[in-house]
Amino acid sequence: MSSNSEPNPKIIDLIAKKEAGSKPFVSIEFFPPRSDAGVKNLYARMQRMKESINPLFSDVTWGAGGSTADLTLEIAEHLKETGHVANMHMTCTNMEKDGDPKLAVHSALKTAQKYGIRNIVALRGDPAAGQDEWKAADGGFTCALDLVKYMRENFGDEFGISVAGYPEGHPNAISEIEDPSTMSESEKARSSTCDGKTFTCKDEDYKKEMDYLKQKIDAGADFIITQMFFDTKVFGTFVDDCRKWGINVPIVPGLMCINAYPGFCKMTKFCKTRVPAELQAKMDSIQDDAEAIKAFGVEYGIQMCRELIEIGVDVLHFYTLNLEKVTFGILKGLGYDVKGVVDESDASTMVAKGSAWARVGDKVKTIYGSGTVQDVRSDGTAQVMIESWRLAEGQTPTAFLQKEHYSKVF
Repeated sequence: MSSNSEPNPKIIDLIAKKEAGSKPFVSIEFFPPRSDAGVKNLYARMQRMKESINPLFSDVTWGAGGSTADLTLEIAEHLKETGHVANMHMTCTNMEKDGDPKLAVHSALKTAQKYGIRNIVALRGDPAAGQDEWKAADGGFTCALDLVKYMRENFGDEFGISVAGYPEGHPNAISEIEDPSTMSESEKARSSTCDGKTFTCKDEDYKKEMDYLKQKIDAGADFIITQMFFDTKVFGTFVDDCRKWGINVPIVPGLMCINAYPGFCKMTKFCKTRVPAELQAKMDSIQDDAEAIKAFGVEYGIQMCRELIEIGVDVLHFYTLNLEKVTFGILKGLGYDVKGVVDESDASTMVAKGSAWARVGDKVKTIYGSGTVQDVRSDGTAQVMIESWRLAEGQTPTAFLQKEHYSKVF
């Protein structure tokens, strides 16, 4: 590790330096890979992307239930020491230290402070492995607002803090609508369809979402990074609504790079994301052509970014999925100076550590063939129905596999 001893600057201070009329800054997000080889390859990609696009800041995620806490800290430290401005995710997890559900978070913040990591994304987080719903530990944090308050009360202005915003509403606040004709115009505009069902965040729930976001900002958060979306009109409405609510901090759009058809379908279904009909139709028409999917991911990403620049954003934030081809392609198409060449020969090692990527219903690859996750235990062991072969009597076999022995199909 190099000896870059100066602490990172706060991201909010860097955003403030954007010159009027200049192109948006670029930022990127990574997740902790499952294997040592994946981590090694990720470090090489981080270096390439630093040299190629010089991002304003680089995020690293914090796995569900604290499953990647140590590795997330390690990767964030590596980012900082190699010249990135690290923005480390931290969730209100069920971690405990000496029986205290807050002490582990406090310890992680002290470690970040020690290493000069000065930017934190304060999140509630996803359910831990084997859980369908998120539950707070007794005496622990109950929401991201609690974490923002805790950080300001215990660390003052030491950290820059960003929080999540949900242009379509948090997935937990999105409801199935039995009769779509009853929706208001605003509900229709942020609605989604999946498996013949219609979903939306009802107006009364959206108001609660916006009230809560205002509380997070008032508690000391510096800026907002949004959940992924594919309809820029929804983002524009969200920005307008934030200003109406008195939320005047920068709002950074989170852009999910379209890299593969299965991953696109899985993530949009999981998050109940609105997918414009023309986007879904195009994805369906090329679903079996991996290269065509990536090429279209670049094309659609360029279109989205141009519309966002028209709306007016300070930063374009790319959820890279630990890959570079689509991100680089979008930026080249927008006229950014992208140096170097793409190398995704290590893509198979970019499998996420942590249970957020191994849930019931996920398609996975195993040594026995492909299958579907039926159950996930607290240690990450999955019950997988192996669908690629049959037993003598035609039965579909089931295998119980430790988390290092299966990988999600994106």
